[in-house]
Amino acid sequence: MGINLTNFLSSKSKNKRMNEFQDLDHVDGVSISTVSANLYNNSRDDLVMFYFREGANYASSYTQSKIISENIKWNLAQKSKKVFSLVVNARNANCFTGKQGYKSMEKLAEAISLQLSEKQKEDENEPKKIKPKEIIFGCTGTIGETFPEENIKNKIPELITKIKYTQNKYIWMKAALGIMTTDTQPKMAMEECEIGNSRVKIFGIAKGSGMIQPNMATTLGYLFTDADISNEILKKLLNKNISTTFNAITCDGDTSTNDMVTIFSTCKAKHPRINSINDEKIKNFDESLHKVLLNLAKRVVSDGEGASKFITVNVKNCKTEIDAKKIAFSISNSPLVKTAIAGEDPNWGRIIMAIGKSETMINLEKLSLKFGDINIIQNGKLNINYNEDEISEFMKNNDIEINVDAGSGSKNFTAYTMDLTKKYIEINADYRS
Repeated sequence: MGINLTNFLSSKSKNKRMNEFQDLDHVDGVSISTVSANLYNNSRDDLVMFYFREGANYASSYTQSKIISENIKWNLAQKSKKVFSLVVNARNANCFTGKQGYKSMEKLAEAISLQLSEKQKEDENEPKKIKPKEIIFGCTGTIGETFPEENIKNKIPELITKIKYTQNKYIWMKAALGIMTTDTQPKMAMEECEIGNSRVKIFGIAKGSGMIQPNMATTLGYLFTDADISNEILKKLLNKNISTTFNAITCDGDTSTNDMVTIFSTCKAKHPRINSINDEKIKNFDESLHKVLLNLAKRVVSDGEGASKFITVNVKNCKTEIDAKKIAFSISNSPLVKTAIAGEDPNWGRIIMAIGKSETMINLEKLSLKFGDINIIQNGKLNINYNEDEISEFMKNNDIEINVDAGSGSKNFTAYTMDLTKKYIEINADYRS
């Protein structure tokens, strides 16, 4: 079948909840195809096309790294109101590839636009001439290797021939598998909601397992809706919801050069016009978009390289949200905290260390720390009923919740992360072997 089954079948994930996949079906206006361009020197799918027959409104959030991939440079340079295709390749990040990498984007966009224009002539009553600037790209994989332009270009005819106008769970699964690198699980999520009295869908897929620390966006995430929403409102909705979803996760504290999260709107659903992000009619959509983004973001963390524990860090009652976020990520990114949790060691002193180094305002006399519902620190002192055996038992859980009350204000933030295991070292030591 050519799908990426190796990592999927070898997954050691204990988080059964995250191994369940929703029944994504058809989103009107979205078409999908997947092929193998032999980028891994085997037959697994590694090239995915999303095709929008009538074009799609879209909005993206990209990495804020000072070094960005050539595909992101290409995407940022395109100012078209609609796009007709997103093409994603695995195995090669197209970063630090210089002029060759960017020229490859130009040449591939030219070839794709010409061939999709021919497909328009075959399939549409009023065919459109698709332009190169209406094609965008996602790339993921190793940095600094020559971009495999010819391998991909040679597969474009097959990619277009295999376009499926009607989607189902299997096709979405193939797409999610096709963009995986070190992931062990495909990542898919969906919600249905209403705008006015009209039912609309929001589907999403993502990839990510390592080099995950958000900074405006992280990993690759692609969302698709049949709602009729303008680029401007999509951008505002994405920016609003990304801060507490994709910007609230970390696996290893590293922001990628290729991070992008993009939402596409095919405008096929018939509903009242949305004129503003504050329009009451869009409230349900806004909430559902957040659910899809959070679902995907949590799946990335749950599938973190070598992860055996899913960790939620809730920080509340800080002076500012920035302080809450600093504390949450100081805990989430601490190798000492992460290894203690991997070893199921109730060493809460490492969390105190991480709070203290966060350079935030803390009211020590009101500081509290809980593991789940178990009180460890109350009002800046060790709980008189503290029982290490109780904490040790709690640490055996697959889902670990850390709750911090800074006692210095009213602002909160929640971050999501994973533990640091020997398997993480093995995966990253052998990444290119």
